[in-house]
Amino acid sequence: MQLFPAVDPIPLPAPIWLFKLLHIVTLALHFVAVEMLLGGLLLAVLLSLFRGSPASLVAARAMARRLTVVMTYVINLAVPPLLFAQVLYGRALYTSSVLIGLYWISIIGILTLTYWLLYQFSGRLEKGKSAWWLGLGAWVLAGFIARLLSTNMTLMLRPEAWQQMYSASAAGAYLPAGDPTLTPRWLLMLAGGLFIGGLWMVYLAGRSTFTAEEKRFVAGLGGKVAALFGVVYLAAGLWAASVQPAAVKTGLVHDSLYRFAGYAGYLWLALVVVAVLVGCIAGFAKVSANWLAWTGALVALLTEIAFTVYRDGVRDLTLLSKGFNVWDRVVVTNWGVVGIFLVLFVAGLGVVGWLVSVVARAQKPMEGAAL
Repeated sequence: MQLFPAVDPIPLPAPIWLFKLLHIVTLALHFVAVEMLLGGLLLAVLLSLFRGSPASLVAARAMARRLTVVMTYVINLAVPPLLFAQVLYGRALYTSSVLIGLYWISIIGILTLTYWLLYQFSGRLEKGKSAWWLGLGAWVLAGFIARLLSTNMTLMLRPEAWQQMYSASAAGAYLPAGDPTLTPRWLLMLAGGLFIGGLWMVYLAGRSTFTAEEKRFVAGLGGKVAALFGVVYLAAGLWAASVQPAAVKTGLVHDSLYRFAGYAGYLWLALVVVAVLVGCIAGFAKVSANWLAWTGALVALLTEIAFTVYRDGVRDLTLLSKGFNVWDRVVVTNWGVVGIFLVLFVAGLGVVGWLVSVVARAQKPMEGAAL
């Protein structure tokens, strides 16, 4: 029995490897922003709730102020990988999206409310007012969105469950159950949030807008959080890998096409260990945070890229075991269009880089000046 809808007869306008490369790069950047939001927001909430020292409120306000900007990257960096995924996996992704349509479309409203709560949280902290409940509400909503996204990305791999779900609710009001990989995947993102959030604090400690005492506090706390939740992140990753189907585990080792994804999994493990060491140095050793700041940021980015490559291999192998071969598509490459797209893509990245450099060079007030 054919589990997936028929292939669209319109050929792809570019090589599949190019779509996958762009998908992996943009998705990795999206994951970095998501993890910064999930982890940074919870840390800012806790710092604003338990004010152990003036530096804790300064750190909470500094993170909250930046989270509204991080959210723009979360949203904008989600669009390209979603579009590339629809091109490559549309027969599976469109089906799963329809099956949970009521929840899927609700993400827009939940995201808007989350964004509003972030601004309220940051605004009240700027005025020196208590705002932890606003930040906690935003974090709960962001975590729920992450759960829905994990649900959809998992459901697209389970065509055997689609007919039963549609029979139970044709209105898209039914969430799937019984998938052993869903909860580990979701918890992996939440643990990764605090891991990346800690590394983000180490990076922020290298900014000149903090006093020496504030730098020590931010770097120390961020390093301890990154070290602790790096271990939790590792455990969650190993759990998520252990519950994958046997065909996926075998393919990551023996399939010549996806062996590279298996190597990316080992690279992810190594990078997390390196990040834990960076966190320990920042958290427990009296070392300048300037070089640690950039080291932590680089390791965080490379970790998410390795994770995304591994995740891509798991998805392809899972679908392949059920009759969906992502490489089995008709391709008629329009190199003129592809060339224009790549030029604009690189130019867009250049503009974003220039904007970031302008912001970095701009004179900024001290983080605790208004307190």
